[in-house]
Order: sequence, then C-alpha cells, then structure tokens
Amino acid sequence: MPEITSPRMRGAIGRAFRQLGSAALLIACAASVCAEGAGIHGAGSTAAALIYQGWARDYQVLSGVALNYEAVGSGAGMQRIRARELDFGATDVAPSEAELARDGLILIPIAITGIAPVFNLPKFNDQALRLSGDVLAQIFLGQIKRWNASEIADLNPGARLPDAPITVVVRADGSGTSYHFGDYLGKVNPNWQSKMSAKTSYVWPSDFVAVKGSTAVVKAVRDTPGSIGYVDFGYVKESHLAVVQMRNADGEYPKPSAAAFRAALMNSDWVRVGAFSSTLTDKHGKDTWPLTMGTYALIPGVVDNAVQSAKTLNYFTWALLKGDSVVQENNFVRLPDRVQAAAFRALVSVRDKTGKAVPVSMN
Repeated sequence: MPEITSPRMRGAIGRAFRQLGSAALLIACAASVCAEGAGIHGAGSTAAALIYQGWARDYQVLSGVALNYEAVGSGAGMQRIRARELDFGATDVAPSEAELARDGLILIPIAITGIAPVFNLPKFNDQALRLSGDVLAQIFLGQIKRWNASEIADLNPGARLPDAPITVVVRADGSGTSYHFGDYLGKVNPNWQSKMSAKTSYVWPSDFVAVKGSTAVVKAVRDTPGSIGYVDFGYVKESHLAVVQMRNADGEYPKPSAAAFRAALMNSDWVRVGAFSSTLTDKHGKDTWPLTMGTYALIPGVVDNAVQSAKTLNYFTWALLKGDSVVQENNFVRLPDRVQAAAFRALVSVRDKTGKAVPVSMN
C-alpha cells in the first residue's frame, strides 16, 4: 500500500489508535519479543489465501515472524477460530453482530475480490460464453442439463454450442465462495432463493461433482470436458480456464477483473457509509462484475496471551498499511478509506484478560 497521504485518512487512522485512551498503550512490539516462540497461525478462506501468503512472505523478511496459513475454506476457518485453535480465522462471510458477540470475536475487513464461473468446452474455450444469472442458477439447480439448451443458445446467438451434457462441479466443503455464489443466484432467480438461498454449504444434486476447495474445483473442471464450476478469481489466471461472461444488473457483459470488482464496490454501502458486512453481489454499474465479494479475518476480542496476540495485530496493521502491492498483484481491491479506518479501530480494541489493550504497532 502506498504511504497514506490523505489528511482525512491520516486523521481516521489516528483517531482509531487514540481510542485506546493512552499514548502509553501504543507501544511497538519489539522485533526480538515478537519473534519469540511460535509464529502466527491462521486458516480459512481459499479466496484470500494468496493475499495472506503474500503478506506473510514480505512480513517475515521485515519482522522475523512467520505465518502458517491453511486454505481450508471459510467454514473450517470460522469453526477453528471459535474453538480458539488459531490466532485468526479467515472468512468470506461476515458473521452477524449477535454471532460475533456470542463467540467473542472481532471482524476485520481485508480486501475485495470476486467469483468466476469457469467452463471446459473443447473447440469452444476460446470463444466468449455469455450467461445471465437466471440461466446460471438453472444450471446449478440441475434444470438446464445440456450445453445447447435454448436458454444458453439465446444468450449466445451464432455460437456453435455442443449437443453435450453439462457436468456441474461444486464445492463440497463449507465455503464463503459458495455463500456469495448462492447470494447472487438468489437475487436473480426466485426459485434458487426459495430452494437454496445463501449458504456456505449445500446438498447438491447427486449427479454433480462435489469437491473440496477451489484448487480441486479447478482440477475437476480442467479434467472434465463439458464441465462448469465456480472458483475464487485468484485461481483463474494460473488455471488457464475459460471464464463465463456474466450479464450484470445493467445488462452488460463485463469480464471479471480488479477494475470490475472496484466498480461493484463503488456502488455499495462499503463506500457510501463505510458498512462492510453487506454483500457486494448484483450491484448496478456498467462495468460492475455481479459476483463480487469481500473477505475478512476473525480475531478474539479478549485474549489470554497478549504477546502472541500482538504478533497477529501487528501483522494485520502492517498489511493494511504496507501490503497494497500484494493486493494488486493478486487482482484484489484494497479497502475504501472509511472501511480501512474501521479495520484499524477493530485492531486496537483487543484486550487481555485484565482489560488492558494489547499493544499494536503501526511500524
């Protein structure tokens, strides 16, 4: 991230840190202390794995503190941080205020990304395949079963679609990607909303191919002619899979990209009022990608080990201030200033068992 030069942003960050109530609490965790003992342990979102791993690489060079991050899906990340098996859990689904209070957790917004429907049609992969959200929902409900179905052909006039069955590849594990995928489909297809709604995991039709993790989805689609699946956008470039062009709320067919995710962000409450728990799917805007989503970290609000917690807080503070290059390299979008200020306020709110603030460093 470039140095913060906006007076408004500097003020917002400064106010967040002053909420600690005493300048004495803003002690930097010395590198020798932070490096002692275990490193940081996080797990969860596959969508955000590239960001966490990229930040970890750079942060370890500077601080000597290592991060072990397991991309096991948002559901597993949330479960394990609730059980206090991790320093932080990573999720693409924002828990409600009631859930956070019940579990004693604090929600930290991280970045914005998107979901890409990917497909494998030999002799067609180099051509544009256009789908609407309604048609995509019908495919994933098992209602449209062949590639040359009239619903698909009508959106792709002149295309030579094969007379072949559609193999649907889905996530078998608890996934924030699945949640946002379902959230979008529920907004554009009433049948999906009534039967499936937005969930982190689904009971899929028995003839679907269900696998765990985005990497497995990529492999299954790549290895299966006639297949379609959905993956976190960060996996698209390295997979060399063809991507569906989705019709957005304005009737346009953009390609997924950081610019298209940013367009969705700019038409959301994240920018307008700094509220970051709402979903970013199906937003208006000519260039908007309809399957945009945020990703988050969950940390305990009250901790037993302040030294260990400080490692995690310092990692996130450094990442939000200095980690924009990693965000951009992986086609994510940085947080709006209002939301980033909220993230800093959350980081400095962590307390130990005695009620003292855990020291956080801005260095």
